[in-house]
Amino acid sequence: MSKKYFGTDGIRGKVGVAPITPDFMMRLGYAAGRVLTGIEYNLEKAAHPAVLIGKDTRISGYMFESALEAGLSAAGVDVLMMGPMPTPAVAYLTRALRAQAGIVISASHNPYYDNGIKFFSNLGTKLPDAVEHAIEAELDKPMQVKDSASLGKVRRIEDAPGRYIEFCKSTFPNTLDLRGLKIVLDCANGATYHVAPPVFHELGAEIVVIGNRPNGLNINHEVGTTHPQALQQAVVEHKADLGIAFDGDGDRVLMVDSSGQLLEGDQLLYIITAARQQQGTLYGGIVGTLMTNLALEHKFAAMQIPFSRANVGDRYVMEQLNERGWQLGGENSGHILTLDKHSSGDGIVASLQVLEAMVKSKKTLTQLSASLLMYPQVLINIKAHKKINVDKHAEIQAVVLAAESELAGTGRVLLRSSGTEPLIRIMVEGENQTQVENLAQRIADIVEAATLN
Repeated sequence: MSKKYFGTDGIRGKVGVAPITPDFMMRLGYAAGRVLTGIEYNLEKAAHPAVLIGKDTRISGYMFESALEAGLSAAGVDVLMMGPMPTPAVAYLTRALRAQAGIVISASHNPYYDNGIKFFSNLGTKLPDAVEHAIEAELDKPMQVKDSASLGKVRRIEDAPGRYIEFCKSTFPNTLDLRGLKIVLDCANGATYHVAPPVFHELGAEIVVIGNRPNGLNINHEVGTTHPQALQQAVVEHKADLGIAFDGDGDRVLMVDSSGQLLEGDQLLYIITAARQQQGTLYGGIVGTLMTNLALEHKFAAMQIPFSRANVGDRYVMEQLNERGWQLGGENSGHILTLDKHSSGDGIVASLQVLEAMVKSKKTLTQLSASLLMYPQVLINIKAHKKINVDKHAEIQAVVLAAESELAGTGRVLLRSSGTEPLIRIMVEGENQTQVENLAQRIADIVEAATLN
């Protein structure tokens, strides 16, 4: 059964446009509170559950924080407020504080004028589909505020940043440190601005920080994983050993080597995997997505490491990891899951895994990634002026089949509608850069025309 509001990564959209409005958020808080009490939906019952709320740095977070707080309190749920905190911090603290659920107010890598809601279960994982369906069903019912004696209370968790900083440091071996490394951190003017710098500094690195002056409007603006050029330039200017970029809510990470060369999620996943295989600590295989570079799949095959593709979205990577009993997976966008370290994707934790490989091997990022030769991959996003089914559109499918025929088994073509934005994403990869670019543009022209007609 399809969902009315929840997408692949919670509920997201433009602020002020339904459902990203204060009145909807209040009703969502109430509906979630009703479901999380377990009264009607056979969940684990909690007489007076508590829910954590964290947010990124966009200005609308204040408004939605208050609306959610009101709705949850009306449903009899206690609220623990954390202020600006990375998404994975909310996942961790939901488990650590034994809360019934965690809520993040964030639109991740999107611009400031978007916002959204993500939920975490008491295990620090994304909510199961059944619970999201239950929340949507409750949204259709009228609000019935609890009597005054049963209303939820609200308090702030003042030490949330410190707790999360110590957790991140605990995922790095206590026998190692980062002394001798100069690292540029790009916090995307987002939720990691006040927690990432202490983590790397306290582990011994010399740090330079950019994108750490959020003003509510500059989140992801020309910084962070969506705009790594700022980090690439800063690494070269400061003669740093490497750079680390996070996105607005801190669950994605990309890295830059000392020459300013960008390393994307597939390359970082390879470094972590290769290090673990060499150390004998790799258990099971790796889960990527439909967007994972074909070179990584071929490399893992040569290394005799099982590999599986999931649908795009870290929740689908997580599902496959749990089904197979594996620990490592991720997306080229920078979502990397290390389930032996954390229950969710975490940009800081993932980058520490890469740094651990560097320190143990005494090699640079360039050296660690050198044996993985990525295939040229072109990504084009087309604004969906109207909703179309790309899988059933005759003209689109014809140009896709023609492109696949021209690649003749040496590459891939992938079209999909974004689960978080009104976009149709086109990916073409193969061995020849010029050929890949021409094919991607040819497909993009047809797709754009189809969305306009």
